[in-house]
Amino acid sequence: MSEREKSSDPKPYYEAHVFCCTNRRPAGHPRGCCAEKDGEALRDHMKSRAKELGLKNVRINSAGCLDRCELGPTLVIYPEGVWYSVPTKEDIDEVLKTHLVEGGRVGRLMLQTKDKLPEDRAK
Repeated sequence: MSEREKSSDPKPYYEAHVFCCTNRRPAGHPRGCCAEKDGEALRDHMKSRAKELGLKNVRINSAGCLDRCELGPTLVIYPEGVWYSVPTKEDIDEVLKTHLVEGGRVGRLMLQTKDKLPEDRAK
């Protein structure tokens, strides 16, 4: 793609686009799924809290499998492409405040490509 073609890209619809995994696998699947870890309720919480915070140019969507099932529930925020594991509503609140309001990162919840399920959650 030429630089000229890139410069004609349309402006993004949103400042940030959050994809929350709500994928459901069959019961007992070895990798688990975000739906069985309250992914849908956490997504709903994130949507309502984002509205309360007045985040008007942020879109929060459901996503099918993001392929990090064992680390879930997971979400990814674009355009940065930052991934988080957010097992609680408090974690969602921290990501909203720190990442989407303040522009920072929540290091303790960020996922890296090498990450595996933490020992304390491997039960």
